[in-house]
Amino acid sequence: MDIINRRPGLAALVAFIAGLIIGLVVLGWGLFPVQYTGTDPSGLFPEYQAVFIRNAAELFSFDNNQEKLRSALSGWGGDALACELAGASTDAGDQARLVAAATIVNGQGCTGLVAAPVATMPGVGATVAPGQEDTATAEEGSSNLLPLLLLGLLLFLLLLAILYVWNRRRTLTEGEEPGETTYSRPSPVAKSSRPTMGAATAAIPVAPAAEPVAVPIARFRTAYTRGHDTYDDAFSIENANGDFLGECGVGISETIGATAPKNVTAFEVWLFDKNDIRTITKVIMSDHAFFDDALKAKLAPKGEPVLARESETIVLETATLLINAEITEMEYGQASELPDTSYFERFTIELSAWAKEGEAALPNPGEGEDLLRY
Repeated sequence: MDIINRRPGLAALVAFIAGLIIGLVVLGWGLFPVQYTGTDPSGLFPEYQAVFIRNAAELFSFDNNQEKLRSALSGWGGDALACELAGASTDAGDQARLVAAATIVNGQGCTGLVAAPVATMPGVGATVAPGQEDTATAEEGSSNLLPLLLLGLLLFLLLLAILYVWNRRRTLTEGEEPGETTYSRPSPVAKSSRPTMGAATAAIPVAPAAEPVAVPIARFRTAYTRGHDTYDDAFSIENANGDFLGECGVGISETIGATAPKNVTAFEVWLFDKNDIRTITKVIMSDHAFFDDALKAKLAPKGEPVLARESETIVLETATLLINAEITEMEYGQASELPDTSYFERFTIELSAWAKEGEAALPNPGEGEDLLRY
């Protein structure tokens, strides 16, 4: 109270800085941060824009909802970014989905857009129109610099206030007044004490114990080669004590054409849990089958459709079990009477079974789903 009465200006400065810290940092940034709503994906980083475009194109290939696709990509240059991604992709299926998405949005596809992307997509390879580059750079630099300058000024004022208050408190504690010089006898140097054996022993660092590594309770590998028309592998899932937990497997779901041997165009991977009334099934489809609406509708009752991609991991989850099915190898066959990428010549998949109870860390099967919620 004496400092406030004697230095009202200092008290006002400290109160102002404390109010800024509480209002800006604690309330504005911590408890009640600014939330942006109604914006579009143009504010995302380029890599997340690419993920958003690919997810939107893949979702359109699944549900064929043109209105949802237009609302997701229109107005911020999404079609141009889709064309850029199609030009840079080496996957024929990925290119087809991206070009189809751009065609739905702009009505002309990717003609002329890949070579000359729009100027409203900074950071994703877009070319800024002449005369706008300096303006955009200046605006971006000024918008990023202003908060830093304000924060730096705030920290500088806070540091000055802390130093002044600390110095003032020290002088009042020692009984000094401003303008006076006092002399004090130097204090004697304390004698050093010999460290005890217990202290030396306690100072020895102890190496941290290694953390346990989570491993699956079972791992299976199954391979299909064209000509194995009765392919249907099933595996029993048991814990370390030999208790039966469930079963999983892979088999032929659909063929194409009438030639022998069978031309497999889709496989089904399934998971049975003894503690769950459901049997989870997903249909792994060839590129041709996945984009054939009639064939996809025919296979829809069997399970969720998944486009076959090498190194793709498919997750199946029940009440107490979780399966990671990774496609480690796949090769399409070629026949003049059948469409390209319509049937498999070879197909290899690895199944890793995890128990959802216990201390082992499990993968998150829902990661990445929010990218499709536009």
